[in-house]
Parts: sequence; C-alpha cells; structure tokens
Amino acid sequence: MPDLPDDASPLVWNDQGLPRSRLYGDVYFSSADGLAETRAVFLAGCHLPEAFAGRAHFVVGELGFGTGLNIAALLDLWRQTAPPAARLHIFSIEAHPISREDAARALAVWPELGEAAGALLDAWPGQARGFHRVDLPAFNATLDLAVMDVGQALEAWDGAADAWFLDGFSPALNPAMWAEDILAAVAARSAPGARAATFTVAGAVRRGLQAAGFEIAKRPGFGRKKDRLEAWLPSAPQDPARPARL
Repeated sequence: MPDLPDDASPLVWNDQGLPRSRLYGDVYFSSADGLAETRAVFLAGCHLPEAFAGRAHFVVGELGFGTGLNIAALLDLWRQTAPPAARLHIFSIEAHPISREDAARALAVWPELGEAAGALLDAWPGQARGFHRVDLPAFNATLDLAVMDVGQALEAWDGAADAWFLDGFSPALNPAMWAEDILAAVAARSAPGARAATFTVAGAVRRGLQAAGFEIAKRPGFGRKKDRLEAWLPSAPQDPARPARL
C-alpha cells in the first residue's frame, strides 16, 4: 500500500475542480458526470432498486469509499424505493479516507443528493484506522466503514453482501485492490445470488471474478468507456460434484 505523510490529504483537486488521488493518480469519478456514472455502473449494474423488492434487510458492500458519492446515491435510492421498514446495511472499505471538507466539496456538485449527502457528511467517519459505524436513522440505514487495507477489512468482516460496488482505482494503478485473493474474499462474503458491478473490464478482473465463482457479462460503459462489467453468483450454493459411479 502506498505511503502518505501524516499531514497530507490523499486527494488533490485538478484544474477542472475534480478530485484526483494523490497516491494513484486516478480520478475519483467520471469528469462527464460522476452521479450519472454511479447510477449507471453501480446501482443499475447491481439491479437496484429491483433487488430491494420484498426484502426486509439488504446488505451492500463496497471496495473504495472515496468521496462517499456511491453511498449517497444508494441512500437516496433506498429512501425512495425500499420496502416499508426495511433496513439497509452498508459495508465499505477505504485505506486512505478523505476529510469531511473535501467530501463536502465533491458532493456539493449534485444538489439532488442534498439530504443523503448531508446525512452522510453530518456523521462523516473519522480517519483513524479501524472500523467506524455511522447510523443513518432517517434512511433506515447503517454504514460500517473499514479504514484499513482491503484484505484486512474483508478478513475481519463477517457479513454477507447482496450487492458489491467494486470501485477501487484503476487496476493498472492499484492492482492490489483487484487481486485474485481479494475477489475470492468478496465472493466468500456474499449472499447466494449476490451481484457485483464495476467500471473496469480488465482481463485480470474478469478472470479473478470467474475464478471466485461469479458469472460475468460486459455491458455498455458510461461516457468514454466502451464497456463495464456486471457479475453475479448462483442463487443457491453449489453442491460439490458427486463422484461418478463405477
């Protein structure tokens, strides 16, 4: 994991006023429209809100909390479409958390997320290493943010996600986030039938997801990206193959 001085922000602002990672040199979201990208790649990619139907409890996992944009968009959608009294549990991982001030600047671009972004910012998790719980009662939701290495966080979490937002920085720039053992850990912490979505269709990511037991499909990408990826697990655990009778 790259090192960062204690007093340095992991985020810098480029000439267009967009946040970019100081460590990985990659953008946090699309310059075309970050919210539209989130809705197309992650929400629609995980078949949300359709997957909420009939659920009293739904769990979303995320690799790469970043500015909180994906989670603000998820909260906004959940509040509008979730079944009555249903609960949302979010588990997200971020090795290099940004400050509340930087998050507020990034999220202010989308006033339509005002209530969801405001609730998230009002309880913005700290930057200390470890697990941070954020209660969001207005949305019947709870966020558990793991500020630590992705492998350590997945090993420590004992949940089972119904959907995964795989939103680490580009695999070419941040390969550790997309390693085969990480994708296997994602699968191991997934409920039967869980879906995963990501912006990347890199061969290593496709192979890693398939090796972990996911089926995959390319879908039309957002903005200048030709493709994005959707993945899903079987809806029931697979039985071990039975030996043939002799």
